[in-house]
Amino acid sequence: MNEEKEKFQSDDGKSFPGRTYSEVLLKPLFEEQRNYFFYAMLAVHYAHTIMLSEQKIIKKTEAEAILSAIEAITIMDKDTFTYTPAYEDLFFLVESKIGELIGEDLSGKMHIAKSRNDMGEAMYRIVLREHLQDTIDLTKTLAATLLSQAEYHVETIMPAHTHTQPAQPTTLGHYLVAIYDGLCRDIDRLERARLSVNQSPMGAAAITTTGFPISRERMVSLLDFEGLIENSYDAIGAGDYLLEAAQSLISLMTNIGRWVQELLRMASKEVGLLRVSDAYVQISSIMPQKRNPVSLEHSRSLASSALAEGLAVLHMIHNTPYGDINDTEDDLQPHLYKGFEKADRVLKLLNAVMITMEFDKKRAHQQARENMITITELADVLARDYDVSFRKAHRKAALVANNATALKKELYELPVDTVNEWLKDVTLSEEDWQGIVDPAIFIQRRSITGGPNPDTVREMIADRQRRSG
Repeated sequence: MNEEKEKFQSDDGKSFPGRTYSEVLLKPLFEEQRNYFFYAMLAVHYAHTIMLSEQKIIKKTEAEAILSAIEAITIMDKDTFTYTPAYEDLFFLVESKIGELIGEDLSGKMHIAKSRNDMGEAMYRIVLREHLQDTIDLTKTLAATLLSQAEYHVETIMPAHTHTQPAQPTTLGHYLVAIYDGLCRDIDRLERARLSVNQSPMGAAAITTTGFPISRERMVSLLDFEGLIENSYDAIGAGDYLLEAAQSLISLMTNIGRWVQELLRMASKEVGLLRVSDAYVQISSIMPQKRNPVSLEHSRSLASSALAEGLAVLHMIHNTPYGDINDTEDDLQPHLYKGFEKADRVLKLLNAVMITMEFDKKRAHQQARENMITITELADVLARDYDVSFRKAHRKAALVANNATALKKELYELPVDTVNEWLKDVTLSEEDWQGIVDPAIFIQRRSITGGPNPDTVREMIADRQRRSG
């Protein structure tokens, strides 16, 4: 065993960093730091240097030299920064590059009253707030498209489903406003998450602030944060902003995934209501008649993948110590960024699909006449207009539905005389029966707040348009 150990160490090294540690951990982390945090790191250095100068902690001439060096590094191609075991991470390599320009003593002064801890937290927050804002903007674009389509389809009659079964008539406009409202709640969650993320930890230093007379408040404005995490332990130790961002991502992707599943059902040949534009379907390699709505399938799978990235964040933070800990840092951060990047792809795809979709109004109207989904109106009419108790009216409606099913008839195929024979002690007029079997009348009568009546839906749309500005 000792021989194996000596052989391994002779190849891997006996001092930090060992080759395995470098190749398996430090190099991949360095590359992710460079790809995600390069400009955020320089922004923090720049702002902190300005603050140090304003607080007269360093001389103005020293600050000018440091700022000039940071500007020089900023315009360099970040891909030229490559990992070498001589530097543990990007932080030390950037410091070395600045030192090459202005000298080590001067470059070291930009770290006065600053730690990798508060700087790292600030970098994470700067990058994450940008991802959140991109997703918020794209979600708002999709929401606007949904509302526009809802406005166009306020009178497009279709069946609503409960428990995946045809339930009652509604309109596509009513359905799309429901999706829109859910999407707006997700926008609210994303915006609350962004506000939580966009708070400054700078000045917390390692975890207990510093003895230098810095201005933490000035760093808030210099880095475009919206507030300060006052308690320095909280600034370093808490990871709840990561949880909130992940949870907003999970909610958005879960909710979108549910109605994408509905769209795929509508786009199936058997249902035949939704036609996805040719630009977003693929033809089978062997079955030329196929129009595969792959854009919706990819949206669903990407949403699931983005959701999984968010769940990874929750799992990585769960049961970790409260404080500065690697579990919430560089290994975790890419899960969030990749999750939001995937979410953005979903949002772009769905916006394209929804803005170009076609809906078969005639077929949808016919489906709203089938499966006796207006039968609720029979019970309502009996209770409202014929003074039948609702429970008794419900039983009579169920009897009619069962008898029609036995005859393999739809409600609109039944003459009113036959229905009246089944009802026995109630005689419906022809006009009332035709109103009961007509999905348009069913919808028209449901005009209370939030109902599918076209005018009611128009009011909902107008209200949402006013609120969205």
